[in-house]
Amino acid sequence: MASVAVDLVFPGAIYPVQVGGLPWWPLLLVGVALIGLNIVNNRIAPQTHYLLWAFVGSVVLLAIGLLDGNDFTDMGLGFTYVLPGLVWASVSIVAVTLIYLIGSAFKKTREAFADQRIGTLSGGRVLFQSLVEVPLGTVLLEEIAFRAVLFSMLARRFDLTTSIVVSAIAFGLWHILPSIGTHEENPALGSVVGSGRRGSILAVVASVVTTTFAGVLFTLMRIFSGSVIAPMGFHWATNGLGYAFSWILLRFRRRS
Repeated sequence: MASVAVDLVFPGAIYPVQVGGLPWWPLLLVGVALIGLNIVNNRIAPQTHYLLWAFVGSVVLLAIGLLDGNDFTDMGLGFTYVLPGLVWASVSIVAVTLIYLIGSAFKKTREAFADQRIGTLSGGRVLFQSLVEVPLGTVLLEEIAFRAVLFSMLARRFDLTTSIVVSAIAFGLWHILPSIGTHEENPALGSVVGSGRRGSILAVVASVVTTTFAGVLFTLMRIFSGSVIAPMGFHWATNGLGYAFSWILLRFRRRS
């Protein structure tokens, strides 16, 4: 059962109590499941099956978490902390929206939104991606995987700092496959990392580093709110609103 731990580094944090003597095989099982899902989503399954695999993966990972002895509150999915989670999520969505509005107002920062993959999509497709695929696919799977299941399993075996760092690094490594070739689609990123093989490697490294730091932030939101709803809101805002802003700015630039 989740508890409010007395922690000198993270006072007031809400996370599972550390338990000695737990087996290691559930962690290994989660690792194998994550690797398999990552390969399937990025290299095998067609895009039309993305939501299905995200749902199946979420169910499988939750089953492993429950099998490991976590309950839903341990994993940040209990009703007790829904309200704090919603508050944190709402504040983060507003903050991201303001940041995107400010970023889109200036020419230099506006270029960061110029992802050519988004510019070729129809308005309906962008809406579906922002309001359906991102929250019910990307956000659902990744938050259940890394902030609900993996973090809770780590927290029951290690100290809080180690659990945050390891789950965040795993989240960063998760983004290796989807980040390959992104420097060719985003001119702003390409201008920083360069082209060719070197640019591809640097783009992947940049993605892993930034998403690792994002993983730390998402996990902190989860432990201080007690709910994965908090990082879910922030995660959706950065991705879903990012797609929307990118599409709008690219269309506006083409017409001007």
